[in-house]
Amino acid sequence: MSQSSLLFLFFFVTTISAVAATPSNDLIDQTCKKCENQSIILNYGLCSSALGVIPVSHAANLQGLALIAMELALENATTTRSTIEKLMDDENLATSSSRACLRDCLELYSDAAWRIMSSIGAFLSENYESTKTGMSSVMEAASTCQRGFAETGEVSPLTKENYNLFQLCGISLCIIQMSTPVTPS
Repeated sequence: MSQSSLLFLFFFVTTISAVAATPSNDLIDQTCKKCENQSIILNYGLCSSALGVIPVSHAANLQGLALIAMELALENATTTRSTIEKLMDDENLATSSSRACLRDCLELYSDAAWRIMSSIGAFLSENYESTKTGMSSVMEAASTCQRGFAETGEVSPLTKENYNLFQLCGISLCIIQMSTPVTPS
């Protein structure tokens, strides 16, 4: 499924979910608080500001918020990939270890974007386990990119991007878990 098809489907599903169920205005706040309370790594402020800036999120249900969080993660991964390409062209990054780390991060972020798109498709197909696995692997990619710089003693120029992707994927996972229908055992 192409990225433009996924975006169309995202807006269609979000619009339908907004019309089908009009949640309270504080669903974002409640969801972000619950996610922060369930995890020592998730940041309420980042969650509420990231989700809150998207106008349709104020009318979305949990499934819509999960899709919005995954779309925000995809935007982060795509933008960061472009940032990495620009950094690799920067002649001021003279150390070979910095360039090696950036090459590794470029590969990780390229794969992350693909995994997020696959996860969105899996979520829309109600394959929640595949969605969770994909988003978890993207969280690991952000950590691996950051760790690569630390292991070489280099300062990562991608610390903020890695943190944001990690958080957005964690928020996605939390919301997916909350919105996943419970199947009887």
